[in-house]
Amino acid sequence: MKNSTFRIKKKNDRDSLTSDIKDHVIYSLSKEVKDASEWDVGKALALALRDRLVERMIDTRDRYRKAKAKRMYYFSIEYLLGRCLGNNLCNMDLLDICGDIFKELGFDLDEVRASERDPALGNGGLGRLAACFLDSLATLALPGCGYGIHYEYGLFRQSISNGYQKELADYWMKSGMPLQIARPDQSVIVPLYGRVESAVSPSGEYLPMWVDWDDIIGVPYDIPIVGYGGKTVNYLRLFAARASENFDMDIFNHGDYIRAVQRKIESEMVSKVLYPTESVSFGKELRLVQEYFLVACGLRDITRRFYAQNKNFHEFADYVAIQLNDTHPALTVVELMRYLVDEKRIDWERAWEITRASCAYTNHTLLPEALECWSVSLLEKVLPRHLQIIYEINRRFLKQVKGKYPDNTEKLRRMSLICEEGTKNVRMANLAVIGSHSVNGVSELHSELVKTRLFPDFYELEPGKFNNKTNGVTPRRWLLKANPALAELFIDILGKAWITDLSELHRLEGLVNDNAFRERFMKAKRSNKIILGNYIKGMLDIDVSPDSIFDIQAKRIHEYKRQLLNMLHVIHLYLELVDNDVEPLCARTFIFAGKAAPGYWEAKQIIKLIHSVADVVNNDPRVEGLLKVAFVPDYRVSLAEKIIPACDVSEQISTAGTEASGTGNMKFAMNGALTIGTYDGANIEMLEEVGADNFYLFGLKQEEVEKTLHSGSYRPREIYDHSPEIRQVFNALLENRFSHKEPDLFRWVVDKLLSDNEQYMHLADFKAYISAQRRIDKDYADKELWAGKAILNTARMGKFSTDRTMREYAEDIWNIKAVR
Repeated sequence: MKNSTFRIKKKNDRDSLTSDIKDHVIYSLSKEVKDASEWDVGKALALALRDRLVERMIDTRDRYRKAKAKRMYYFSIEYLLGRCLGNNLCNMDLLDICGDIFKELGFDLDEVRASERDPALGNGGLGRLAACFLDSLATLALPGCGYGIHYEYGLFRQSISNGYQKELADYWMKSGMPLQIARPDQSVIVPLYGRVESAVSPSGEYLPMWVDWDDIIGVPYDIPIVGYGGKTVNYLRLFAARASENFDMDIFNHGDYIRAVQRKIESEMVSKVLYPTESVSFGKELRLVQEYFLVACGLRDITRRFYAQNKNFHEFADYVAIQLNDTHPALTVVELMRYLVDEKRIDWERAWEITRASCAYTNHTLLPEALECWSVSLLEKVLPRHLQIIYEINRRFLKQVKGKYPDNTEKLRRMSLICEEGTKNVRMANLAVIGSHSVNGVSELHSELVKTRLFPDFYELEPGKFNNKTNGVTPRRWLLKANPALAELFIDILGKAWITDLSELHRLEGLVNDNAFRERFMKAKRSNKIILGNYIKGMLDIDVSPDSIFDIQAKRIHEYKRQLLNMLHVIHLYLELVDNDVEPLCARTFIFAGKAAPGYWEAKQIIKLIHSVADVVNNDPRVEGLLKVAFVPDYRVSLAEKIIPACDVSEQISTAGTEASGTGNMKFAMNGALTIGTYDGANIEMLEEVGADNFYLFGLKQEEVEKTLHSGSYRPREIYDHSPEIRQVFNALLENRFSHKEPDLFRWVVDKLLSDNEQYMHLADFKAYISAQRRIDKDYADKELWAGKAILNTARMGKFSTDRTMREYAEDIWNIKAVR
């Protein structure tokens, strides 16, 4: 029976699940059910689910093999999965069954699910997008999996002390992750450091030899990713760094056993900690090693799998598609070339064809500081053979460019992989573009700016490789699971087809004037506001009214996302109330959430400003019932699932031309929030879909921002001189009304925003922002009008499902097909 593919499936009925959960409590945890804690029964449920997922994962693998399917491998340095237990139950349609089972056992399933830790494997949008992609791949039965790093300590846990962010270690694996599957038998060796020796074959061919390298071991762990309906289970493979068992015998023989062991401990640092964004203090060498570790482990795994079924590497690109999620995995291009040329002895030209046909690159940012560069000296130390290959790629590429533009030395300088100005650096974004057959942005505006602002020379050379793939979010996580009240209403009205075809929500448009439906829709919204309000009361001891406007900005704290602009409005409203006796039409609760990178001073000071303003506003009896401010700490996926369904007004106010896409904007609108936003990223496409009447647009457009900044004509002080509202806000900051115990604490805000070099142009958009906020007040006061706008936002969000995004990638870039 060795070759049989027949498997007895574990059933998903109540009796089978109950029996398996009890068995795991006894045989896996060595306890009796009556003595088990919430965490114990949660682990037992996870193990019972894992049994079922493994069966379906093996079946999925066999299905792909039988079809000889081309597979896609997604390389990402981050994955922000969120809690997995509830998501799996949701996608397998087992929430109700398991809720009944746990009630019978004396437990509340919601409380059991809450005991699970969020896997802290990502910083924000980049990692969450990757997680949404995996969900849609499995739901669509597309052959694909993710590759990443099994960080032991993820992004820090955020606590607040006296209004300041404090970073705490997040050892998310402290309690284990029952759903993951260790694969030590598929471990790979990753070489590092060493040197390159030159040699010549008998035929006179150059044979470089990478020698004297150190090695670390990449041990894979698989997290099953189940698609909706439970029929396809792909996986996310995360690699943990482990020390090689080969001791440095020279050190050992000299009696320094401790130093020999210390070197092994250092090698395991590679997968210890997730690198924070905007970090300037974290070791650059370790970050480079992390990026190569991901690439080397992933490619070793892919080539092993390919070689098991196909011995002809000339056909590699016919069966393998590799998507580079931003520049972090750009070394894939070089590592694949090294493998094909050095190990498989394929000639350079053919190896380059295979590499380019296999790799595709997604750009996620227009910010120059986010486009990675690595110093030549560091690359030479860590990856000496790879640096040689980079130089050879560059030599051949520049020869091609020079042939087309023979007298344009400036173009050659810009397009070179090597930046020669000052310290020599390798431009990783240029490498990703050169080494890929496809380069895409993640919204229509962003993709256009990728062509015209970021890579104009490359676009001119190869316009056909540039394309757009607007981001999306998975409706399973962000509507079905996160918002059961609204999901239940939609299932009642539409059935379940919308869960896998979000365009079905457009049928709700016909009910926008139906009083009964509108009432049920807004009742669901209010119930979610009560849930979030109770959480805020329990966490922060702040009372918030569900009848107030929940105005929410939840995202990474960064100057370009302009939490500062939001705070200027909050201060303005407060001063209008207490100084000018002007009451708003509607009460407001401003809710903020997000983490600042540990080394990003301005972002951390913005968090302090939010708390300082909140302390004044929330304790001033003159604004009681009209204005509240709350900063909810430690923003993560499980917290987002509470915040997003409760939102009335979604703040998407980045400076035009700075946000690549945004996906929080989609999640909020999908759950019936109205957006106040700039003409930036995916906001533009959302505006087109939901209609201008259902979107609060304000501010300069990207071309206006660019023209003003490039001409040097931005004069914020002139705006200040002509705006009594701005002067009143700035005077309050300078008079220490929000920092009386810490004088001049927020002077930096005034100085920065009045500077001609203030690149995010807060004051340029302030007047338009205030005007848009007043329109919100007026519209929210008309309950029927607001309900109609909220319903239309949800009904018109069909485009923004990652199911649509994944189909476009599969058809246009990867050339992979569903295997059902």
